[in-house]
Amino acid sequence: FLTEYGLAGYNDEVLDVKFLGPGDSHIVVATNSPQLKVFELSTSHCQILYGHTETILALDVFRKGLMFVSCAKDKSIRVWRMNKDGRVFCAAQGLGHAHGVGAVSCSRLKESFIVTSSQDCTIKVWNIPESLTSKAKAALISSPETLHAQVTERGHDKDINSVAVSPNDKLIATGSQDRLAKLWSCSDCSLLGVFTGHKRGIWCVQFSPVDQILATSSADGTLKLWGLQDFSCLKTFEGHDASVLKVIFVSRGTQLLSGGSDGLLKLWTIKTNECVKTLDGHEDKIWGLHSNKQDDMVVTASSDSSITLWKDVSEIEQEEAQAKREEQIMKEQELSNLLHEKRYLKALGLAISLDRPHTVLTVIKAILKESDGRKRLEENIARLRKDQKEAVLAFLVTWNTNSRNCHEAQAVIETLLKHEAPDSLLQYSGIKSAVESLLPYTERHFQRLSRLLQASMFIDFMWQNMKLSDVSHQEDVIL
Repeated sequence: FLTEYGLAGYNDEVLDVKFLGPGDSHIVVATNSPQLKVFELSTSHCQILYGHTETILALDVFRKGLMFVSCAKDKSIRVWRMNKDGRVFCAAQGLGHAHGVGAVSCSRLKESFIVTSSQDCTIKVWNIPESLTSKAKAALISSPETLHAQVTERGHDKDINSVAVSPNDKLIATGSQDRLAKLWSCSDCSLLGVFTGHKRGIWCVQFSPVDQILATSSADGTLKLWGLQDFSCLKTFEGHDASVLKVIFVSRGTQLLSGGSDGLLKLWTIKTNECVKTLDGHEDKIWGLHSNKQDDMVVTASSDSSITLWKDVSEIEQEEAQAKREEQIMKEQELSNLLHEKRYLKALGLAISLDRPHTVLTVIKAILKESDGRKRLEENIARLRKDQKEAVLAFLVTWNTNSRNCHEAQAVIETLLKHEAPDSLLQYSGIKSAVESLLPYTERHFQRLSRLLQASMFIDFMWQNMKLSDVSHQEDVIL
């Protein structure tokens, strides 16, 4: 993921954010206030929506992106609709909870119902009348319609922090401060099963878009995946050092993205249980986390009063890496051809551009193998650009540390000293550190050569004496 841009300037916490509009052209933001803000992403134009009388706590958007729901501390929910011109108005409102409404989830297949949960420990299912979903009828709405809950069920013993509707609209999941997540039937809110295992309260529940799996995040710092058939824990993801407030499925259900109270986002690969990336995008709790319908962009909202948009660039990076690999293969083949054709100057330039010291060394060794190798090396080194010579200087520092390659390194040093003025060499990038590194190894190589020369002279002396001894012995025999 890559940060694309952020929106800042709020007076208080940003409690939730969702993509909105055709093609996710807008975002709707709930701040620590009774007003909503709707931003058009292309222009940053902002609409302020009035209706709630206390702080709005959560948002959710229907699949088409034209209708969304807000819930607030004022114990109410409101349904909002966007016109073709981007203007948003309140189409309906509902009352019924005894305390603030802290979580809301919309039906996934059609704009047919809403599920809410509250500090009153209940969940409610609200049906959406046809007058709100029909474009023709919705255009005639002059004042918000009144919604009534069709089903109410006491779900947990403590605050319900999160509620989610399954992709097929048949199941509801809830997560509570009582450390439990529960699965319910959408039709009558009958309890189907309980997910037990978290050590502290559950902050978020999310259904997988592709598998029969539920994800949960908790104040115990972990994420868990659960099977919907037997309610067993399939995987646990550990890595957050703080409460995990939000979790969503991304990358077509193959990865999880989680947000913590420490402001960190973590990207997890489900198959390997591995955290593949940690993103430090916020300075405080991440309350809002939502991905767009294309599954290539994420928006986050935090207590630090900021909103950040993240672009998924993994496919672009993979394409770039593949293109780079292909380019490297072509360059290596070209280098092989240049060496075969003894076009050493171009071969040197290409090897330097590949930034491979060993490849440059191979080219220099090939030059020195020629009958007039020293002369050719001088000609080619002299014709290199200054930046190329600087690169070769950096490479030969490494070569010079190995006695096998010190002869080539010394040959290049000799060439540079012979053809470059001292003032010119002093302008080279990294010349000081290069000289400091070259001196001790060069002295060592000369000492080794001196010892080899002495040994060679001794062996030669012994060999001459042996030959003289043999001649003397032969003369004694003859006599």
